[in-house]
Amino acid sequence: MTRSDLVARLAERFGQLTQRDAEFAVKTILDAMSDALARGHRIEIRGFGSFSINRRPPRMGRNPRSGEQVLIPEKLVPHFKPGKALREGVDQSPPATPTPES
Repeated sequence: MTRSDLVARLAERFGQLTQRDAEFAVKTILDAMSDALARGHRIEIRGFGSFSINRRPPRMGRNPRSGEQVLIPEKLVPHFKPGKALREGVDQSPPATPTPES
């Protein structure tokens, strides 16, 4: 599901919301989540999962072209841990069938 799919579903499910209102709501929520993670906060959505920031320490890597060693700096990366209800719901749902290629 893409962001535009989510906006379309919200507008379809809630008749009082226009497409523009649904788009604004999704953007506002995602912006708030991004800001919270950027400030180092943890986000927990009961029944869905939690988002947090993981620290990747600096390490030595290799330039694939020249083979020389390169220092890769520390990174802060977002991490998602699904909640129990989401894990169980996905586990019990039938497997998705692949769509035929055109």
